[in-house]
Amino acid sequence: MTRQKGFHALVMMIAGTACMLSGCTSARQWWHNGMKVGPEYVGVGADVASQWVDEEDSALRTDWAEHGHWWSVFNDPVLDRLVFAAYQQNLPLQIAGMRILEARAQRGIAAGNRYPQQQQVNAAFSRNRFSENMYPFGDFPGIRPYDDWVAGFDMAWELDLWGRIRRGIESADAHLEAQVEGYDDALVMLQAEVAAAYIRLRAIEEQLRYTQHNVDLQRASLELIQKRFELGVVGELDVRQAGAELAITESSLPQLQQAHRQVQNGLCLLLGMPPGSLDMDLAESSSIPMPPAEVAIGIPADLLRRRPDVRQAERQAAAQSARIGIAEAEFYPSLAITGNIAVQAEQFGDLFDWQSRTGRIGPGIQWNVLNYGRIRNRVRVEDARFQQAVLAYQNAVLAANKEAEDAIVAYLRERQRVQSLEQATRETLRALEIGMRLYEEGVVDYQRVLDSQRAAVLQQDALAQSRGQVALNLVALYKALGGGWTMRCEYEEIDLGFQPDPADSSAANPMDGSGSGYW
Repeated sequence: MTRQKGFHALVMMIAGTACMLSGCTSARQWWHNGMKVGPEYVGVGADVASQWVDEEDSALRTDWAEHGHWWSVFNDPVLDRLVFAAYQQNLPLQIAGMRILEARAQRGIAAGNRYPQQQQVNAAFSRNRFSENMYPFGDFPGIRPYDDWVAGFDMAWELDLWGRIRRGIESADAHLEAQVEGYDDALVMLQAEVAAAYIRLRAIEEQLRYTQHNVDLQRASLELIQKRFELGVVGELDVRQAGAELAITESSLPQLQQAHRQVQNGLCLLLGMPPGSLDMDLAESSSIPMPPAEVAIGIPADLLRRRPDVRQAERQAAAQSARIGIAEAEFYPSLAITGNIAVQAEQFGDLFDWQSRTGRIGPGIQWNVLNYGRIRNRVRVEDARFQQAVLAYQNAVLAANKEAEDAIVAYLRERQRVQSLEQATRETLRALEIGMRLYEEGVVDYQRVLDSQRAAVLQQDALAQSRGQVALNLVALYKALGGGWTMRCEYEEIDLGFQPDPADSSAANPMDGSGSGYW
């Protein structure tokens, strides 16, 4: 009876300890909100301009703009379909999504450390025989070969007295949020790359149209000159010059056709498709997408909230801050409770008898008292990495500000250049028309016509490139402003969040910006 009472006391001790540490309200509050060594992360500051350098330009508006589907400002249904298809099919974007799932699982591992770290059911059998040479004075009763059957449950639980495990969860939370921001950043870049490739494709098509039109005009001029040469009106020099100019213009067609095919192949890659898969979709030629008269860009401070790469850098700093506390916890002793309940018998048939029970429970302490030099340097390492992460975040803010300013000035100045090139193209074409009439009347020589033809070809090609560049610069501007990542929230193709423990105040939802210093 005494042995039964002792065993019952052992079982009750293990159950009571588990209840105290995981079930009782006060114990749970201590578990989640108790002492945590290391710094408390409250966010980091960064300098950003108070206004845009060119915000007074009439083409810009500083009112708030979400830029969710910014590519729709071009009013091009083909572009809309391409961007959505890339969102669904792009393989690097899917890789970024897998990184989120990986970080989410890592966060689950970190959260699991709050509970008994070792929980094992084990069983074993062994056949044992003692050495006869151990008993030189003869056999003793019971010294014989015997079997050993054992089955039991082992538990080991390190108590998080100093917050090492909770800091690990904080770091995992911030790392998960950083991976979400990395996905959003990949989505923003993908949308910009698809739009830029499509615009380049349409710009090359316009160059091809201009070039083919000039080839037709120069071929007609050559036929006219040949007839005049046959009539003896002009010399052979005019024929040769017209033929050479036609060949020069025709030589640019293969280069443009090559560039067109290569850009289309790159677009197929962005959409996760083999080359040639978009021939049907892009067969109908279209003009270069034109930007709106005004662009809403908000204010520079919006970059801190809208750009995923900036938010990712801030989350990486938060994750590193928690790692300082993990390292500092090594200064203090760790307390663990270990326990075992088992049954053990020589015969398998006796294994589950009441008399076969056995068990143990007890606390253990470990304190690395002679490793303080190494621990202190590990803390310094983590702190130095945190300072690096802070500086990286501040640099990311400045780089975002610079990128947006560069895109703004490039967009505005290219718009001005297009206006000048349109005027120059009109004047050049008019000069060519006049020159051809005067040449037919015999007033001027063919050199004047030749110069006008060359100028027309150059100006039309420059105009097509500049129109495409205006659209490309607007794409770069929207990318610099961090637009487009909300597309993920609308379609919800992948679950990027996680379900935090309501009792865990350190767990922040990466979608709503809650948590220490997230926004």
